[in-house]
Amino acid sequence: MYSTNTVVKDTKRRGRLTIILGIDPGSRITGYGIIRKEGQKLHYVASGCIRISGKELPGRLKQVFDGVSQIIAQYQPDEFAIEQVFMARNADSALKLGQARGVAIVAACNSEIPVSEYAARLIKQAVVGTGAATKDQVGHMVMQLLKLPGRPQEDAADGLAIAICHAHAQQSLIAMAGKSRSRSSRVLRGRFQ
Repeated sequence: MYSTNTVVKDTKRRGRLTIILGIDPGSRITGYGIIRKEGQKLHYVASGCIRISGKELPGRLKQVFDGVSQIIAQYQPDEFAIEQVFMARNADSALKLGQARGVAIVAACNSEIPVSEYAARLIKQAVVGTGAATKDQVGHMVMQLLKLPGRPQEDAADGLAIAICHAHAQQSLIAMAGKSRSRSSRVLRGRFQ
């Protein structure tokens, strides 16, 4: 049974620890990856796939929502990252992917988890170093970065890659904010001395 209860977080207990849930949405298979970020270190928590059955789209979307809600209830992530929709050759597939993304995002919003979205090229760039990386390269680098004993299933590896991308993006924002504050304080000190 899936639970959709709102998750209450104890941020004081976690300190600098952040749990990040990455979602690779799909109307047939939705991959997920959960990592723990402690300072600048990333640690593997869990990953897997929500396998969707049935022919009718509304029932499949409910399975995505219920599956993501269950993962959120179990792991209580602090942040949620998901891949943006890209324009596929098939408009029908792109619409179904967009709907699967939408129900996953609603599951995060229902639990009051901040949502971030990343383009596929940016995710590959963050994990492999090139936006043109193959699925095989992404899987290999996820395994290396998280020190996994084996390569995760492709959709699960994509979920982990999205979580890693988010962790790197947050670290970059923190670093830029620190530089900005440092520069501002130097300018202010110069004006008032």
